[in-house]
Amino acid sequence: MLRLHAISAFNDNYIWAVTAADGSTLVVDPGSAAAVDAFLAEGNCTLRAILITHHHADHVGGLNALRNTHQPRCYGPHDARIDAIDVRVDDGDTINLPEMGLRLRIHAVPGHTRSHIAYHGNGWLFCGDTLFSLGCGRLFEGTPAQMLASLEQLATLPDETAVCCAHEYTQANGRFALEVDPLNAELTARIAQVDALRAAEQPSVPVSLASERACNPFLRVDDPAILAALTLHHGRAPKDRIEAFAWLRQWKDRF
Repeated sequence: MLRLHAISAFNDNYIWAVTAADGSTLVVDPGSAAAVDAFLAEGNCTLRAILITHHHADHVGGLNALRNTHQPRCYGPHDARIDAIDVRVDDGDTINLPEMGLRLRIHAVPGHTRSHIAYHGNGWLFCGDTLFSLGCGRLFEGTPAQMLASLEQLATLPDETAVCCAHEYTQANGRFALEVDPLNAELTARIAQVDALRAAEQPSVPVSLASERACNPFLRVDDPAILAALTLHHGRAPKDRIEAFAWLRQWKDRF
């Protein structure tokens, strides 16, 4: 029986942890070694594996310390900016962790960074800073076309997939999504749900991919409501869906 945990770190990061009945543990994007060590100690857990999605410091800052202390097997993308990786993985690869009964498929999702990857398995999607609830990551290294393709790749996963993103951005994303798509009843309901969770000091994620497809404007660039909002905002219609996505991301950047 595997259990999913969200370890809070810094102001708004989540370090995802998966634990097995015997205490074997996997963590995703451990920006803080101290936060992970505290979690392991509290649950009497043993760190078996670390997954890295991309090179940013708030995702890899604890990697070396955890590797030195616990000797887990470390997986990550082909990116020289990330050291301490034992196994480099890329799109279509599979990670098998038989000691935990866990199998994960790798998706290359460039956009936020050029080498960003995501991990999908056991109904969970560990997507780092690519897909957020009601939003998506900023384009630091990739192009709008790359990010759109990455998001659409993730959007093909099963409806029940739990989106385990790396930041608590949902309320801020929801304010923008409502600006773009104010008549979306499912979005309004999702925002109310998120507000209640945050008021109770609970994470707003994971959330189902089905919910995201219904509510997240970045997964709906072909929707007439999104296109109408973009046309009104820019004074003309976007020439194609890539421009529509680029405009949407630029609008969010300035929101």
